[in-house]
Amino acid sequence: MRKGKKIAIVTCCLDDWGGSEELWARSIPGLQDNGITHITIFKNKINGTHPEYLKLKHKNVKFSELDPGLSLVEKVASRVTDPFYRLLDRANVVAYNWNKPVARLYRGLKAAPPDLVLISQGINFDGIAYAYQCFKLNIPYLIVTHKAVDFFWPQPNDRAYMKETLLNAKRCLFVSEHNRKLTEEQFGIRLQNSDIVVNPVKTQVEPLPYPAVDKGYRLACVGRLFVIDKGQDMLLRILSQPKWRGRNISIHFFGAGPDLDGLKEMAQLLKVENISFAGYTNDLKRIWNDHHALILASRSEGLPLTIIEAMSLGRPVIATNAGGNGEVIQDGVTGFISEVSETDLDKTMENAWSKRGEWQNMGIKAAEYINELIPKEPEQLFVNLICNILND
Repeated sequence: MRKGKKIAIVTCCLDDWGGSEELWARSIPGLQDNGITHITIFKNKINGTHPEYLKLKHKNVKFSELDPGLSLVEKVASRVTDPFYRLLDRANVVAYNWNKPVARLYRGLKAAPPDLVLISQGINFDGIAYAYQCFKLNIPYLIVTHKAVDFFWPQPNDRAYMKETLLNAKRCLFVSEHNRKLTEEQFGIRLQNSDIVVNPVKTQVEPLPYPAVDKGYRLACVGRLFVIDKGQDMLLRILSQPKWRGRNISIHFFGAGPDLDGLKEMAQLLKVENISFAGYTNDLKRIWNDHHALILASRSEGLPLTIIEAMSLGRPVIATNAGGNGEVIQDGVTGFISEVSETDLDKTMENAWSKRGEWQNMGIKAAEYINELIPKEPEQLFVNLICNILND
C-alpha cells in the first residue's frame, strides 16, 4: 500500500468517550505504521481536554466537530441553501439539529475525499445517515455496529436508503452474532459483506485471588447507569424482596450515567439497603479483588467489555441473555444466563445463589474460556482488515 493514504473516522458516541471508541482508537498506531498518515475524527462534539483525545492529538490525528454550534446568520443561510434542510419546517428545530451534522460531514468529505471512511455507530442504524453521504460521494466506507436493540427499529421512510447503504458498504462489522442477525431481520436482508469484530479489552487473562466470603458475597454491576439499556432497576426490585433482604449478599454499582439520581431514589423508596453506588473507575483489579461475581441486568447490548474483563480476571458472570452475552457465557459453567425479564432474572439469581460455593471454580473456568475465545490483539486484526480494503 502506498504511503499517504487518508481515512476519516465518524464516531456516533454521544459521551466524551465510550467503549465503542476503543477499537478505532487503539488501531490508529497500527494504521499509521502501515502508511495511513492522514486520519481525521468526525464527531458531533469533541472534548479536546479529554485524556484520550489528548493522546490522539499527540499522534497527529485531526479533529472536526459536526455540531459545533453555528451563529444565527449561519443557521438561516444554511437552512435556505442547503438541500438537507429544504424539506424541513423552518420552525422544526429538532429536525434541523438532527440533520446539521450530516450536512457538515457531506461538505467536509466532498471538499477533501479520503480513501476510506469508518463509521462507528452505537446502535445498528444511528450512523447510517453518515455512511449514506459516503455512498453518494462514491467514497468507500465500512460500518461498525456496537449494539442492536430488539424494540428499536428504523423509521419506515428511512428503510430504503439504509438498506442500500448497508448492502454497498465494504464491510458491515458487528460485535456479536446476535447484533448481526437482528440487523438482518430488521431490514429484511442478508448481509454477505458482514463480519464479527472483537473490541479490545483493558485486561490480560490473569485470574485474581478469590475474595474471602466471611463478610458476605459482593456482586459488582459495572456499566453505565442508564436503565433503558442496563436494567439496574430490575435488580433493585429483586433485592427489595424479603428473601434477598435476609441474605448476606450485596450489589455495588460501578459507573456513571443519567439515571444515578433516579436509581438512588428508587432504592430509597423500596428500602433496598444492601447496595452502593461506587461511581466510575478504571481500576478493574480494585473492583475484582473485592467482588465475587459480575451481575448485569441488561435489556439490550452489543457485547459488554465488562463481561470479558470480569471473566479474564477469574470471576463468573450472572447476566441476562441480551445482545451477545450468551455467546461468551456458558450457562452453569462460567456463569448464569437469564432471559431478559425480572421474573427470570430472579430465578437465575436464585440458582446462582444456591451454587455460590462453585463460584470460585467457575471463575477459573471463565478465565480459561476467555483465553481461548478472545484474540489477544483484536485491534491488529482490525488494522489488517482496513489495510486489505485499501489495497483492494
